[in-house]
Amino acid sequence: MAKRKVPKNQSESKTKWQHLLDIPNQPMPEMGLTPKIAVWKKNKSTLWFYPSAQKKYDVPVFLIYSLINTPLILDLSPGNSLIESFVNEGFDVYLLDFGSPGFEDGDISIEDYIVDYIQKGVQRALRHSGASEITVMGFCLGGTIAAIYAAIADEPIKNLILSVTPVDFSASEFFDQWQEALKEGTADFDETIDIYQTIPASAVKYGIRLITSPVYISPYLSLLNQADDEKYVQNWRRFNAWANGHVPLSGAAAKQITKDLLIKNSLVNGRFKVRGKKAKLSKIDASVLVIASKYDRLVPQEMIYPVMEHLTCKDKTYSLLKSGHAARQYSGVLPYYLKEWLPGRSSPIQ
Repeated sequence: MAKRKVPKNQSESKTKWQHLLDIPNQPMPEMGLTPKIAVWKKNKSTLWFYPSAQKKYDVPVFLIYSLINTPLILDLSPGNSLIESFVNEGFDVYLLDFGSPGFEDGDISIEDYIVDYIQKGVQRALRHSGASEITVMGFCLGGTIAAIYAAIADEPIKNLILSVTPVDFSASEFFDQWQEALKEGTADFDETIDIYQTIPASAVKYGIRLITSPVYISPYLSLLNQADDEKYVQNWRRFNAWANGHVPLSGAAAKQITKDLLIKNSLVNGRFKVRGKKAKLSKIDASVLVIASKYDRLVPQEMIYPVMEHLTCKDKTYSLLKSGHAARQYSGVLPYYLKEWLPGRSSPIQ
């Protein structure tokens, strides 16, 4: 009896399903492989130093990632790493990894992170590098606190890069609804925060998912469609591990974000204070690059662009990318928006 011929598309679909079901049995691909050394530690935080293979610029880059995610997205794998791109371009890089706060860290506020962690970390990077100036680059909420720090800093910040950084919290429909609920007292989490001292990582994850992708299916459909492409699968698993790798947020920081940024919108109003010192965006005198993403659902450009109206520095640039919040891929070389802007502002070594 003749064997029934399986249609090609049906056979390919079966193979992809087999590959997909086998993925959990495979070892997790490594992440964060760009060579680094720890040069300073404070509590759960670590300041990592990534030396350039061939240093071309005297101004190092200091990276500040968000408080609610791990910074692994910046160094997913060789050939897909922003940090590797900086190093290959000839920049020395410092990354402040805040770590994962526990119950005992519940009283760490945004002000504490700025003064005791970021400012001290920048000072340590300047001493370690011997540089007279530094570039500070912040991502998402890390960019918000980087901007606040730059507004009160005594350190010589030559360049400030704000990537998908929320500044005006009244400009988002979602956050506007939260503002009204918090102001009216129909949403109040202080009592819960006081009990747990942190916002758990799971709560952070589902809160972000509520804004961006209430139904989280499409990434898995993409994986199924390319399950027989080993390179794609490895990159997908790395990105997915980062996307699900949220960290807790300290209670005091959560309260300050809620009251000072969400309710009072005090950063754009010039009323945010860091230990009694007003952090006005108009006080930032560095060269500033502001990066927004056209299809960003978490931090739309309406929350980002207002920073341009409050900056009074002479050198400021706004770059709008055609991507989502964290969809950028790095190929081992600096993306064009950094390549065109940063080297000429970083004191090339002659």
